[in-house]
Amino acid sequence: GVAKPNTGHHHLLVDTAVIGHLGTVQLAALGLAATFLASMFWLFNFLANATTTHIANAYGAQQQGLVGTIAAQAVWLALMIGLALAVLGSVFAGDIVSVLQAEGQVAEHAAVYVRISALGAPFVMLALAGQGWARGVQRMDVPLKILVASNVLNIILEVLFIYGFGWGIAGSAWGTVIAQAVAAIGFAFWLRPVLPGHMRIVAERMRPLIRVGGDLFVRTGLMLLCFNGINALLARQGATPLAANQVLFQLMVFLALLMDSVAIAGQTLIGRELGAAAADTAKAYARRVTALSFYAGAALALLLAAGNTLLPQAFTSDAAVLHEISRVWWLFVAYVLLSSFVYGWDGVLLGGGDSRAMMWILLGSAALCLPVAYLLIDDPTQAIVGAWIAFSVLNLARLLGNGLRVRGGRWAIS
Repeated sequence: GVAKPNTGHHHLLVDTAVIGHLGTVQLAALGLAATFLASMFWLFNFLANATTTHIANAYGAQQQGLVGTIAAQAVWLALMIGLALAVLGSVFAGDIVSVLQAEGQVAEHAAVYVRISALGAPFVMLALAGQGWARGVQRMDVPLKILVASNVLNIILEVLFIYGFGWGIAGSAWGTVIAQAVAAIGFAFWLRPVLPGHMRIVAERMRPLIRVGGDLFVRTGLMLLCFNGINALLARQGATPLAANQVLFQLMVFLALLMDSVAIAGQTLIGRELGAAAADTAKAYARRVTALSFYAGAALALLLAAGNTLLPQAFTSDAAVLHEISRVWWLFVAYVLLSSFVYGWDGVLLGGGDSRAMMWILLGSAALCLPVAYLLIDDPTQAIVGAWIAFSVLNLARLLGNGLRVRGGRWAIS
């Protein structure tokens, strides 16, 4: 899997589809900027995952007051993290782009995108806290309604700002920020009856969120080191392989949203059952998650196989970029199939609060992936192939580690 996708990530697929038709330079710039921004949002995705597990436990134990208190702590953390990211991203956009190895026009476009998009960070963080609450109390319809509405709004704004107003990549960024703000307002609306009376900061309730968050923060940081490392290596080989990878990577993020639905359901149900001290039921859910993950992965792999020529053309019309994508398409299909298991088992382990083991699994996986990437992405003619071999090594190592841990069953011990 990639990481748990969220409100900040799926908007980037819309950006890729719209920007991809402006030109290869703009698409390459978006590739760098979007990977960095997704990295920031993923890095703090523990807000959703830690909140989901703790709220599911409280919900399973039928402690409604505790649900409100945990949700409030998540909101406070969201505000603190989001405001810090907004300031840092806006002030240091140029430096960030330089670190990502961008030059010339690619660097200029990427800096504009980062500077504007950073303003959306508080909204993304608040939406993450809201998603954590909604999943924990098994209101899966709430994030679905909000995310669909904000995505539709994002598409309308992107087209209006880019093609109507001629704002280029800046229009794409503003459309995304506005859509993220609307999503945050949507979650605030649903949290209205939950938060009153619970809004003070309670250290003993915030600490467990931070502790689990620390493990997941390190784990996600390692994953993003791999993603950004591969992207930076590709950037040195030219705009074409970088643009091709941006299409594949954002498609992967979108598919992860679909595969992740099984993992989120598993995490919520397993967290609830463990909160109610029903370990056997939790293990039964784990078996069901494994089966459903296979069905989801197989269905998506078949769709990708059938759309191997048409799908990439939705994102770019550049013949050179399309050729690069075609070279690794079948490796990408295999990646998606295996990712479905990685995602499903992530959900099982998160539901069991097994964040420390997840961190160690990622450490081992990254230690295998990064040397492979460094060795294979050194030739412009083979760069995209090397990148997706490296992604596949990361995925296989996580598959093995997660599978062994789920089978071991220690995650189900309260």
